Amino acid sequence: MDLQQTLDAIAAEIARDATEIEAAADAKDDSLSPGPFGIAVATADRVVTAGAADTPFPIQSIAKVLALDLALRSRGDRLFERVGREPSGDPFNSMIDLERTGGLPRNPFINAGALVVVDMLVTDHDRCDSVVDLVGQQLGTRDVPLDQAVLTEGGDLNRAMLSFMRHHGNLEAANDRVMEAYARQCAIRVDCAGLARAGLFLTRTRIAPDDAVEAERARRLRTVLALMMTCGHYDGSGDFAVRVGLPSKSGVGGGILAIAPECAAIAVWSPNLDQHGNSILGVRALEMLAARTGWSVFGPPLDPRAATGAATPPGH
Repeated sequence: MDLQQTLDAIAAEIARDATEIEAAADAKDDSLSPGPFGIAVATADRVVTAGAADTPFPIQSIAKVLALDLALRSRGDRLFERVGREPSGDPFNSMIDLERTGGLPRNPFINAGALVVVDMLVTDHDRCDSVVDLVGQQLGTRDVPLDQAVLTEGGDLNRAMLSFMRHHGNLEAANDRVMEAYARQCAIRVDCAGLARAGLFLTRTRIAPDDAVEAERARRLRTVLALMMTCGHYDGSGDFAVRVGLPSKSGVGGGILAIAPECAAIAVWSPNLDQHGNSILGVRALEMLAARTGWSVFGPPLDPRAATGAATPPGH
């Protein structure tokens, strides 16, 4: 399989059919014209790109995946005493679900659950840049740009969730500290190539039976990927699993990070969203890529040579 040719063909088809693809989708705003599209695939030895893969965007909720991994490193399965592991069936910012569960969020990817995870990071590390630092570590830089518009967004509903969860004893750090850390991780600004590189460590799920440390790391990443599969696209996760078959997480900045375990990290971006907050062209491109490579958690790749393995990122 020539990965560059595959990505070039997908980008060309997306550009040609973008209007038709978006018209057929349940768009959040059907008055918008199709925007640019980019895709990047990071493997053990290279990053392959096509389209507008060098256009930066805020990762927004994709940061929740990285925050979850960091919190699992420090707390292990004790994390799930404070946040569940089930799809919610409600919008990502719903307060109603919190009322049903007495302040225990259904999963780490809805906003309430992500805030609890960030609360753990702030408490455990006494700082607000844990996720920013992780991205910098994966990209080999100390200069991770942040989107100023995201940093200054209002957060009244998130603050309400924090107060509700504090009332139920499910919050440790000060609200302002949690909000600052949450805003900073959502504001991380990268392009598709950078997002794919930042997520490459998530592909390393092979368990080494003779290495306890590596086995524990692989099991942790399998937990993260399982939650990406079941909850990564909110109440659109089931449809995405059928269409694409890869653990993924979307963000309202138009990006999606998908993981083909032991093969590749894939990042796509296009700004127009569906009703679930997922990039319309991004989802379609991932569906096309999965069909042409066979990358799926439900079966082997079409070409065994496509299973290239994952690189060992810095510090992992």
